Amino acid sequence: MKDDSEKLIIATLDKIRHFLQRDGGDVEFVSFEDGVVFVKLHGACADCAYADNDIKDLVEVILQEEVPGVTEVRLYNPENK
Repeated sequence: MKDDSEKLIIATLDKIRHFLQRDGGDVEFVSFEDGVVFVKLHGACADCAYADNDIKDLVEVILQEEVPGVTEVRLYNPENK
């Protein structure tokens, strides 16, 4: 089940990636644990003041609609994940 969810998460991120890329950024799937999707932002998105908004208003909303079991999307932080 987890593998299927991860595949669907990656496929969904691929569908919305162009929204971030048009502003010089990108998103990378890191992991899916207990309903939470962890992602990394790259390019212009990595240092953007609106990164949290993009994660919550774009990525999280779409993943919650497309992938059963996704409850939240967070930026990956290896120090306090």
